[in-house]
Amino acid sequence: MPSLFSFTPEEILETIRMIQVENLDIRTITMGISLRDCATASLAETCRRVYDKITRLAADLVAVGEEVAATYGIPIVNKRIAVTPIAQVGEPSGEDDFTPLARALDRAAEAVGVNFIGGFSALVHKGFTRGDRALFNSLPEALATTERVCASVNVATTKAGMNMDAIAWLGHLIKETASLTASQGGLGCAKLVTFCNAPEDNPFMAGAFHGPGEPECVINVGISGPGAVLAAIRQYPGANLGQLATIIKNTAFKVTRMGELVGREVSARLGVPFGIVDLSLAPTNAQGDSVAEILEAIGLERCGAHGTTAALALLNDAVKKGGAMASSYVGGLSGAFIPVSEDNGMIQAVESGALSLEKLEAMTAVCSVGLDMFAIPGDTPAEVIAAIIADEAAIGMINNKTTAVRVIPAPGKKPGDMVEFGGLLGRAPVMEVNTFSPAALVRRGGRIPAPLQALGN
Repeated sequence: MPSLFSFTPEEILETIRMIQVENLDIRTITMGISLRDCATASLAETCRRVYDKITRLAADLVAVGEEVAATYGIPIVNKRIAVTPIAQVGEPSGEDDFTPLARALDRAAEAVGVNFIGGFSALVHKGFTRGDRALFNSLPEALATTERVCASVNVATTKAGMNMDAIAWLGHLIKETASLTASQGGLGCAKLVTFCNAPEDNPFMAGAFHGPGEPECVINVGISGPGAVLAAIRQYPGANLGQLATIIKNTAFKVTRMGELVGREVSARLGVPFGIVDLSLAPTNAQGDSVAEILEAIGLERCGAHGTTAALALLNDAVKKGGAMASSYVGGLSGAFIPVSEDNGMIQAVESGALSLEKLEAMTAVCSVGLDMFAIPGDTPAEVIAAIIADEAAIGMINNKTTAVRVIPAPGKKPGDMVEFGGLLGRAPVMEVNTFSPAALVRRGGRIPAPLQALGN
């Protein structure tokens, strides 16, 4: 039987071109690690077990990733770890502050050489346990005093509805996190994602965690490819939209096959099961590596113009269809990311006035995740931040899809200012926010009931 991952010489040459000219890479290999067996009645003992288990299982992750990258000539940009939601790991201790666990994660991530570790997380879509409350209380300090730790909170699902008490609390926690990291432009908030319908196998940060349905240890792969898709579209300026969809599907198929090949090789060398390929188009600030530029190549003068949501729907659907044909194990978020700070085309769209926060929200109804890496004025009230999260969660809940918010209220900044984060996180223009107050809505609290779609059984 021929290899499932054999490539023709033409495909190999095309992949080399994609890597050398079109910014194609494996964005991340992420090792998921269960920490359920690390939980004890002593927080100090739990921290010790967490550190020991992570450093044991992930000891060779970075080295193997670099070996595979060298073997195949395919860049693997990031090596990361995702762990069991820490609210569950720390709960048996009975403590009210899980910051020591965040610091243990940070030390372990540094020891094995990964750039981020995700899973300082809680799943609170129907309510809080004691561990969930302890994690919420710890979020600002944990994010401000660690370098590599990423946090996420799931506040809504289609099946359960929306926990407005959690959303209201997060508005205040995000403000506090921004204040504690004011010297870095509110950078701590860039490491906190609020989800509706969070996936358990997402390899991308900052929202990665190792879900309760996952195995003991697993390798998940996040690919990239906006530059490859953009180059493919530009080769066919006369194609109609149906033909463009086929071009995008074919490109996504090739990129996903490459991602699964690399992921399976890493998992085999580490002796760890292969999990999924997340086939998301994840932009960077590199020239031509932009989802916004893809939308403009489809036919928009500027991302944010009327027609942007339709173009993004075409792109997202074609990417999913092409990727699904290439792998039996597609998971995570899988689609097109539209972060503002990490995409030069998105930044230019905001700066030119073409893209508003309201239009960005509309786009999230058809994209891979949601309102991602956008900055707002530092004096934005906590209730407004909570309401932004609630609106985005409502889109996910009603449409039975994952949505998320990663918002940075930049201290001391006003609309039109620029916030510099550096590195992968880039820079963000501060966007104008509707100042009419939603405070009375947010303060009602309680749960917004699940929609009729929840009764699909």
